[in-house]
Amino acid sequence: MNDEERYAVVKNHEDQYSIWLAETDPPAGWQRVGFEGVKAECLEHIRIVWTDMTPASLRRARAQGD
Repeated sequence: MNDEERYAVVKNHEDQYSIWLAETDPPAGWQRVGFEGVKAECLEHIRIVWTDMTPASLRRARAQGD
């Protein structure tokens, strides 16, 4: 594995994050969030921004139940 490989941070409709090789399109259902870097930088970005790992659909269901 090349530590200098470029990745893009991606997010799906459930607000779940992952990384994907920057030179390729993410899989269906995932969109780039605008952050790219080496793997460690991308994972650090995700650690900072993904503060609630609860899927978006569950958060919405809980909010409607209140």
